[in-house]
Amino acid sequence: MKVTVDPIGCRAHGLCADLLPEAVRLDEWGYPIVKSGPVPPELVGEARRAAAACPALALRLRAR
Repeated sequence: MKVTVDPIGCRAHGLCADLLPEAVRLDEWGYPIVKSGPVPPELVGEARRAAAACPALALRLRAR
């Protein structure tokens, strides 16, 4: 599984970084920067919750 962000749809709410700080950090404008590579198996549940909680539905969890 891999976390991706739709850069057009993102509205920089920052919730993703709050819910999944191990994989997402925010740039100086509050937009997410996603760590490259797969989500560790122990974080898949948190990644799913973060994607479901995104107000703009811009955070996605995809199969590699």
